[in-house]
Amino acid sequence: MFPSLVGGIFYALQFGEYEVTVSTPYYEAIQMIERLHRHFLDVLKLELDRKGIQDINNVQCMILYNIGDDDLTVGELTIRGYYLGSNVSYNVKKMVENGYLNQERSVHDKRSIRVNLSEKGRELCTMITAMFHRHDEMIEGTELTPERLQELNETMRLMEKFWASQTNYTGLSAIG
Repeated sequence: MFPSLVGGIFYALQFGEYEVTVSTPYYEAIQMIERLHRHFLDVLKLELDRKGIQDINNVQCMILYNIGDDDLTVGELTIRGYYLGSNVSYNVKKMVENGYLNQERSVHDKRSIRVNLSEKGRELCTMITAMFHRHDEMIEGTELTPERLQELNETMRLMEKFWASQTNYTGLSAIG
């Protein structure tokens, strides 16, 4: 019996007492995306540590950075993809308590709470922007050319489009 690929994803098959794992470029891409995300959060954590910032974590920092100049409800944070987790309310609460976010009830719906960056939050975003600029400068002259990064971004947009089609129950969509 030989391992089989179904739908471009790896499968582990049992051969007696041995398990055979088959990997595909699709599955490797999924694993790489996960690893890159974790590495980036580690880089961000080190940046916060270097600056002596201990009242916000790396995930909260990215939520804050993605809010930017917007004025959003907690629900909009998730809808816009700024936060992917079940404890967004907890993170918003902590950022309000630590002075990174302003919070106010919506004028139109008293049940809804809107958030925006405080001055402390804007200062942290400026620090993260400086880190991104520093990284851009460090990348110059390496194999990570603007063209390669653009190609990577286009590929990730195609993956996003494909996965979005899967969550919209539209089945396999044409990509491109």
